[in-house]
Amino acid sequence: MVSLASLWLPILLSAILVFFAAFLAWVVLPHHRKDFRPLPDQDALLAEMRARQLTPGQYALPHTLDREEMATDAFREKVRAGPTGFLYLRDPAKHLAMGSRLSQAFLFYLVLGLFVAYIGYVTLPAGTAYLTVFRVTGTAAFLGHCGALFPRSIFFGVSWSMTWKEVADGIVYALLTAGTFAWLWPG
Repeated sequence: MVSLASLWLPILLSAILVFFAAFLAWVVLPHHRKDFRPLPDQDALLAEMRARQLTPGQYALPHTLDREEMATDAFREKVRAGPTGFLYLRDPAKHLAMGSRLSQAFLFYLVLGLFVAYIGYVTLPAGTAYLTVFRVTGTAAFLGHCGALFPRSIFFGVSWSMTWKEVADGIVYALLTAGTFAWLWPG
């Protein structure tokens, strides 16, 4: 039987490999460079948003909390006239502070590795063949990296091209994780 503690090395190593693969995907490789576009006359829009003293948070455009208002012709006309969408604002002080976000990303990869290890631990005995470990842990890692991407496009308007690029990245991350676990699976 495999103990969860015996999987500390593949958990850690897969998190490190995925962290650097994500860095390559988002900083070095060109495929994400056009995922975001600037707004026309962004300086004027930013000045208007500053004047309104918008705070960090999530905003829906147009928005109402009242279901009855949602059914009115006036609200439906706001939706038809557009634009519609979601706006995510961050604290400006945190925008350039990458250390905290990178730490959180690494922690996410560690926690995901822990869940992958757990799934392997409860399903695979010691000495399981490389390909079997690879399939099981790779499937778990794929679900962890890619499972929540599709609802963002379905419900929140994230472009499908961005989602598919992130899925491609997630497949690479899952393959790295699977390869690490299969290589270091206890014999």
